[in-house]
Amino acid sequence: MDDYIIKIKEIHLTIKDRIQSRLSEFRQTGWTGRDEDIFAELVFCILTPQSRAKSCWKAVENLIEKNLLFKGDKDKIAKELFGVRFKNNKSRYIVEARKSFADISNLFRGSKDIYKKREWLVQNIKGIGYKEASHFLRNIGLGENLAILDRHILKNLKLLKVIDKIPKLLLKEKYLTIEERMRKFSEDIKIPMSHLDLVLWYKETGEIFK
Repeated sequence: MDDYIIKIKEIHLTIKDRIQSRLSEFRQTGWTGRDEDIFAELVFCILTPQSRAKSCWKAVENLIEKNLLFKGDKDKIAKELFGVRFKNNKSRYIVEARKSFADISNLFRGSKDIYKKREWLVQNIKGIGYKEASHFLRNIGLGENLAILDRHILKNLKLLKVIDKIPKLLLKEKYLTIEERMRKFSEDIKIPMSHLDLVLWYKETGEIFK
């Protein structure tokens, strides 16, 4: 077995219990959490493209603290997105997503097909692509078999020889192809997809976050 794969498996064994605990927290948010908690996760995922995850979550917490998450207009929201790139566009996406939140709630009660749920989010929520939709669904306990193909994950998939190179653009067909390769790889090394994502994130950052 490749030394790099051995290292990944060793990390997984070390943090497996912490990963399971984190995934349990995600499920609790989606299954028994308030609408505000679920919407906060959606906003977090809208903010993450080309921005640091921790800065994005701090921005979400700031919006909650100042009662702007559900009530602020786009200009007030933009002023509070410290450390977030493209904050004017993203503040507009947040306001538009808020208008669609009833539809998002209905999404959870509809089809059990997680891929249809992801496709609906991509097609109907501005600022949400396949990575962000997968991330959101995972963070509310619904997308544990989806790939969150951010730069950390793609870098490691290349090192693990799951992919030959990191694509410059991740359009739907390419995203789904890499996701399927990652799924097959996770089966081969016997680490669940949801665990593998957090293992690779931990390897890069030294922590289990979101």
